[in-house]
Amino acid sequence: MTLEIKNDYGNINISNEVIANVVGSKAVECYGIVGMASRQQVRDGIAEILGHENYAKGIVVKENLGEIVVDMYIITSYGVKISEVASNVQSTVKYTLEQTLKIKVKAINIYVQGVRINNGMKN
Repeated sequence: MTLEIKNDYGNINISNEVIANVVGSKAVECYGIVGMASRQQVRDGIAEILGHENYAKGIVVKENLGEIVVDMYIITSYGVKISEVASNVQSTVKYTLEQTLKIKVKAINIYVQGVRINNGMKN
């Protein structure tokens, strides 16, 4: 499925995978995010962190009447306030989509799939 944008010069088709990669790369830059988790792979209570080439596996993009809904599956750092991290991700991703891709965002849903301890932390 693709999002179609019409302008004076013609049509622009943006695939959901492109949107998912933009969303994923922006989300992992946010404080408190360890990485993206696969939306399908949570077994034995362990969520695998996706590499940057696989962000689309942790994000679902749905389009309806020119607006999109984004479902994000993330892994957060231990010790951060999860609600604040999720709120920050939502606002950052919404701003990025609206400013860079000129897409109207209806909702950004965050699903926290795990919490990881940062190996660089001192006790």
